[in-house]
Amino acid sequence: MKLLVIGSGGREHAIAFHLKQSSLVQEVYCAPGNPGMQADGIHCLDISEMDFESLIAFAKEEQIDWTFVGPEAPLFGGIVDHFAESGQVAFGPSQAAAQIEASKLFAKRLMEKYHIPTAKYQTFTDQKEALKYLEQQKLPIVIKVDGPAAGKGVTVAETLSAAKNAVIQAFGKEDGNQRIVVEECLEGPEFSIFSMVFNGKVCHSVPARDHKRLEDGDRGPNTGGMGALAPLIDISAEIYQRAIREIVEPTLEAMEKEGTPFNGVLYTGLMLTKEGPKVIEYNARFGDPETQVVLPLLKTDFASLINNLLHGKDTDVEWDEDSTCLGVVLAAEGYPEKPIKGIEFTLNSVNNPALKIYYAGISSLDPICSSGGRIAMVTGYASNKKAAQELVYHYLEEQKLEKIQYREDIGDTV
Repeated sequence: MKLLVIGSGGREHAIAFHLKQSSLVQEVYCAPGNPGMQADGIHCLDISEMDFESLIAFAKEEQIDWTFVGPEAPLFGGIVDHFAESGQVAFGPSQAAAQIEASKLFAKRLMEKYHIPTAKYQTFTDQKEALKYLEQQKLPIVIKVDGPAAGKGVTVAETLSAAKNAVIQAFGKEDGNQRIVVEECLEGPEFSIFSMVFNGKVCHSVPARDHKRLEDGDRGPNTGGMGALAPLIDISAEIYQRAIREIVEPTLEAMEKEGTPFNGVLYTGLMLTKEGPKVIEYNARFGDPETQVVLPLLKTDFASLINNLLHGKDTDVEWDEDSTCLGVVLAAEGYPEKPIKGIEFTLNSVNNPALKIYYAGISSLDPICSSGGRIAMVTGYASNKKAAQELVYHYLEEQKLEKIQYREDIGDTV
């Protein structure tokens, strides 16, 4: 098969890399990709992820068997619908189904209607009303911007002033049509489940956890993710199955009933509260950086799995639940607010098959030159969490990393 992956980040590097490991796959292209992918034999294309016309033309010309859409922006823009109208196959949700991520309000109303456990909430289109409401609520409290936010539109406010500031900033960014969701703050360990879905057939991943906060000890601002771990020893098989039964499956059924059936990857972000698992958020695609630690644990041929889903075939999915994969993100100084671009550095070559580097915001590989906030992710695969941590952090300690920041406690915090 010849496959196309849409996107340019570490998530897409992982998707393309693991698709290419399949004996069924002849070539993997990535649009636009990044220079780090080329070292793995992935062909990068000078086509924007939002240039649907050119992507479809390429898929037709190269006789691409199917396309895997990584990031949210093209999904929100309707890339899957455009591909289908052109007779091409793209694995991902339709524009209507992608609302489950694109609109926090859509997701909350869906959960409310179908009694899917989640945090209590209120929505606001008026800044003054939102500020007044905050004064009557318990802290901490969560403020979410309704609309695409690249994983960064959420503020967990510990103080009233922080909550008010988040509301003011949210309304200040838009043209007056802004909506926000204000939620109670759920407490407990977080975890996420990826569900690969096509026409009613579903395969669920092992649970994973990302670390959103910038600094050690889960302090500092929320980011797109500073590291990840899978699977999770603190999420029992019973809790995992309960989350599938009470949340993931009812969500997919609800989307079907609403006339927006979900295909692609449904990311369910969960909190294990005292009452049981509850939804924090949904994404309409693989999470970044969790993908980079989940896919290495997949024993089943990844390309075969997706291909079987697309062709309506049942697949027995096997995961390595006895090992651990852990990843640490290298981010540019100034991330997430104002990351420095153009940072040049090198990383020692990796000779250990248990170590893997997935690249993201770079414009060149030798030397590495940063072009975004998150530059790369170093992942370690080992028999347990401690061994995986030692593998990754020992490697990082040997590098000369100036103007680069990373957390030193990935895997420690819940």
